This record gives sequence, structure tokens and C-alpha cells, in this order.
Amino acid sequence: MSIRFDGKVAIVTGAGGGLGRQHALALAARGAKVVVNDLGRAVADGGETPAEAVVREIVAAGGEARANHASVTDVTAVEAMVNDTVAAWGRVDILVNNAGILRDKSFAKMTLDDFRLVVDVHLMGAAICTKAVWDLMKAQGYGRIVMTTSSSGLYGNFGQSNYGAAKMALVGLMQTLSIEGAKDNIRVNCLAPTAATAMTEGLLPAPALEKLKPEAVSPGLVFLVSEDAPTRTVLCAGAGTFERAYITMTQGVHVGFGAGTPERIAAAFDAISDRDDEYVPESGTVQGRNEVGKALQA
Repeated sequence: MSIRFDGKVAIVTGAGGGLGRQHALALAARGAKVVVNDLGRAVADGGETPAEAVVREIVAAGGEARANHASVTDVTAVEAMVNDTVAAWGRVDILVNNAGILRDKSFAKMTLDDFRLVVDVHLMGAAICTKAVWDLMKAQGYGRIVMTTSSSGLYGNFGQSNYGAAKMALVGLMQTLSIEGAKDNIRVNCLAPTAATAMTEGLLPAPALEKLKPEAVSPGLVFLVSEDAPTRTVLCAGAGTFERAYITMTQGVHVGFGAGTPERIAAAFDAISDRDDEYVPESGTVQGRNEVGKALQA
């Protein structure tokens, strides 16, 4: 069955170019009314902003869209964006937290200001936008939210300690919000894209960039915000390939505690690390239940 968004309203942040633009175009092409949010300003006086240019594309293709220039780190501006959207279209069904920046340097050379700035935009920006739509989605009994994570957060990448920390934090935010939103049909997922955008220009060779078109990622986004979307999913996407990432836990080994415990951990570390029968806990409380259960058995 075709995935459609007729009657649905979506907000896509950082949608003036790159991945966000493709996400906005893809949602609009399937019937969504789209708020194209982007902080970018017009290159020349009186010219179009990036957000306005995307809106023009959507409207020219027969869709409905509105431009918005709020910074995702500005609580008041984000709340105004959501209020304006509801005033115009009555609801918000989909939020795509896509806005982001890079300030790459090795940790030794990175300033704390650059660390904080990246965390503010990626993590706090997503939290601010999500908070602004959360009660509305609860009242509607419907919501689809996507956080944009990254393999740099899931697995690390040299020179991206700030970016990686923010992106992994978004996975933690997704994990908890998916639990809290379940009773109100709010599904929260993460998308980990690999795409050639302004943020990745110069980091990859030309043949790879040609394969890594942003439009090859957006089908994953469309799936993650669909009516039948999963929840608590980390979907990786790039060059037309899609993978799923999991945060798992091994069965573990009870070695007790007290004198000599560090040495017993060292001796049992291979067994502790054994991935046979590893699993994905349904919540953070599973760790404690596993540990207490093994202690009681011992």
C-alpha cells in the first residue's frame, strides 16, 4: 500500500537545503502540508531565503508549504512557529528534527564554545522543537517524530566529539520519548543518514559523493513518519542502502563484589563480552533486573 500523508501537517527543520530539503519535498509529494524551517537568509537584499525557495518548489509541484526562519535553539521562536502552523493548518502530525551544524576538530584542539554550540543546535534544538509539539500530539492522539542521529554518534568518528556526543544523545532522547509517547500513538525514531551535503563537502571523494545523494536517504524518513511506522528504531540510510542499528546488552556474568572483584572482572571479561544471546532491552530498568536476578541465582 502506498504511503500517503494527505491531511497531515509536517514541520521539517533545517529544510532549506541538503537532506532537509529532500525530506520536505518527499513529504509534500505524498500529500503533506509542510513547514519548511531554515535559519538561512537571502543571499541578496530582496532575494529568496533557502526556506522560501523550497516552498516555491513545493507549491510549483502542486503542494502546500510555508516558510519559517526560526532558530531551533530559540524557544520563543519555535513555539511561535508551532502556533502559526496550528493557526494555519489546525495540527502538527510530523516533526523532523534535521537542523544541524558542524564544528569539526580533534578534542585537543576544540574549544568548549564549539562543543557547546554543536550540542545546543543538535540536541537542545531537537528537544526544544519536540517539546513545542509534544502536548499537541498527545491531545491529537497522533504524532510521528524523527531525530537525526549519525554513525559518528553510534560508533565514533575522529574530530567529531561534539557532533558524536550530540548525535548519540538524540538516540537516548528517542528511546525515552518513544516509551512516554506510546500510549498517545506518538512514535519516535532516529534516522542516521550518510549523504553528500554542505556539511560533508570535502570530506569524501567525488565518486562516493555521487552515490550519496540526499534524495537516497529521504525514503527512509518517509517510512519512519508514516502511519504504520515503527517506534524506537534507529534506521541507517545512504546510497539506497538501509540498515538498522541496535543498542544491545549481553547476558553478563555474576562475579560478586568485594575484595578481588576487579581481578574477577578481568578474568571473566571475555565471558561478560560474549554476544551469544545478547538482546535489546525494552527499557533501562532491564539492566537492573538482570543484575539482581543473577545475584539472587548466585
